[in-house]
Amino acid sequence: MSSTAKVQLVDDVKDPAQQKNSELNKPQMPLIIGGLIVGAILLVYLLATQNSVQSLLLVIGLLVGYTLFHARFGFTSAFRRLASVGNGKALRSHLFMLAVAVTLFAPILAFGYAFFEGGVSGYVSPIGVSLFVGAFMFGVGMQLGGGCASGTLYAVGGGRSVMFITLLFFVVGATVGAHHLPFWTEDLPAFEPVSLATSTGFGYGGAWIVSIVLFGLIAWITLVVEKKKQPPKMAPKPSAAGWKRIFRGSWPLFAAAVVLALLNALTLMTRGTPWGITSAFALWGSKTVQFFGVDVASWGYWQGENAAALESSIFADSTTILNFGVILGAFLASATGGLFKFSKITGKNATASIIGGLLMGYGARLAFGCNIGAYFGGIASFSLHGYIWGIMALAGTFVALYLRPKFGLSVPKSKDSFC
Repeated sequence: MSSTAKVQLVDDVKDPAQQKNSELNKPQMPLIIGGLIVGAILLVYLLATQNSVQSLLLVIGLLVGYTLFHARFGFTSAFRRLASVGNGKALRSHLFMLAVAVTLFAPILAFGYAFFEGGVSGYVSPIGVSLFVGAFMFGVGMQLGGGCASGTLYAVGGGRSVMFITLLFFVVGATVGAHHLPFWTEDLPAFEPVSLATSTGFGYGGAWIVSIVLFGLIAWITLVVEKKKQPPKMAPKPSAAGWKRIFRGSWPLFAAAVVLALLNALTLMTRGTPWGITSAFALWGSKTVQFFGVDVASWGYWQGENAAALESSIFADSTTILNFGVILGAFLASATGGLFKFSKITGKNATASIIGGLLMGYGARLAFGCNIGAYFGGIASFSLHGYIWGIMALAGTFVALYLRPKFGLSVPKSKDSFC
């Protein structure tokens, strides 16, 4: 097939207005003003009722959401492109993001750099049955639900209607997963957490070298796969020129990778742990069922260090504030680009969203996090569990490729297919 005959891939989160027009849309000023007012009210409330950390995290979350939407920086689509047609460009942007992240995380974790008292610690989690099962479930779920944890949040902010269903059942799945977690972690086999830095004797310098070598090896493998399969390329998106591109149009994936790594490092130094998403979903769901009389406090998940979060306001939960910021940032980015528009919900995509949300929520609790907390945060923290999470989520993606057509969801099958 000639190069001119190859049809290009498009992103997971589709913007109908962007697809119909090659030119940029006009900013939706009423929505922008409304979003800024909501953000200002929330910021003032946090300044008045919470510590300064929460206010800073809201701003960081807003910048994360803005970046995710502008670059359409997806994890779900990156895994699916590689699994279905062998296109590894988006996955290589992940590797570049991780390379920047480990470069920033290494000195922060080694020397305990933090903006506030309390120190810093990475996400280093056990390796056991729960990790393998949970990450696999998440991989299937994100392909059915139409987005990963971060993708769900920024798609909601961008007005993709069906993702509100995914988010709702993501919360349900995370709550059930929190209730069942002691069985998976205490009654089934597991090994102690393994850190490339502290468990191996490499130190953070050695762990950084190992990490960079691994990223390079994985990138090389994706290039070999591409050379063999000759997949279609990712479609370019409309964008403004010069500095206006910050506000209008698409950002390059690799630029967004740098920004996301920097923002994750800022999160680590601000609250003492990396960026995470799904622990807040378990909190929201648990507080909801507690309101209806369920004795949530007796669950093993809410014992020990998690007990304080259950007893406090959700506005005291740093992950919740980050999530609110991501949604608001994506909303502002979509409105600035003139792209905010509610999309159509059908019976099939609603059913897929329900199943996908449940699988992701439950799987994230079992796997000690999602594509952000376990994959991004875990690998950036030099934890072996982050790499295993990625492998199992990719395995789940392969399985989901056979399930997506049953729900009317597209799957590229050849070089001239759309993603």
